[in-house]
Amino acid sequence: MKKILLLAAALGLVWNLSNPSSQVVLGPGVMVPEIPVQENLRGRPSHHVGGYEVTDLASFSIKAKVLAKENYRMGREADLSPTDLALGWGNMSDERILQDIEISQSGRFYYWRVKSFPIPRKEIETHSANMHLIPASSSVKSDISSVRAGDIIELTGKLVEVMSEDGWRWKSSLTRNDTGMGACELIWVESIRVVTP
Repeated sequence: MKKILLLAAALGLVWNLSNPSSQVVLGPGVMVPEIPVQENLRGRPSHHVGGYEVTDLASFSIKAKVLAKENYRMGREADLSPTDLALGWGNMSDERILQDIEISQSGRFYYWRVKSFPIPRKEIETHSANMHLIPASSSVKSDISSVRAGDIIELTGKLVEVMSEDGWRWKSSLTRNDTGMGACELIWVESIRVVTP
C-alpha cells in the first residue's frame, strides 16, 4: 500500500511538472496594477494571411493575469486564431478576489459567475476580457502555447479586423468597457512573454 501511495505521489508530481496547462498559483494581491494601452493608428495598414485580409485598427499592449485559456481547432476562426486567453488586470489579477469568481470559456466566449460579488460587477466587466490571439509568426504561436492559466503575461500587437473574399468579417472590440457579442479583442500578436514572478 505504501508503494502505491508513493507511486501515485510521484506520478502526480511528474504530471504537474510536465503538464503546461496546469494552473499557476501566485497567492493574494494585485499582480497587475497597469491597465491595457491602446493607440489608434494613422491610416489602416493591412496584410494578407492565407485567404484573409487583416487590417490594423489600433496598437495594443497589455500586462495581465491569465484567468483561463482555451484552444480551438474547428471553424474558420481557428484557422487564424487557435487560442483565446481570458485576461484580468487590477483587482481581476488578485487571487483573493478571483477565488470567489467562477471562470470558464466556451464557443469563443469568456464566462464568469459569482454567488456574491467580491468587487462591483462593473469592475469585473471592465478589468477582464476574452482575447482572440492571431500569432504573427510561428515563434509567437509557440510562445502562446507555453502560456498557462494563472500566468502573468505581457503582450504587444495590433487590434485588427479580418475580412475574407466571400464577405466574412471578424472585428476586434476597441474598448474595454463593452460586454457580450462583439466585446472580445481580436489581436495580431507580435510578441507575448510570460513574466510570472
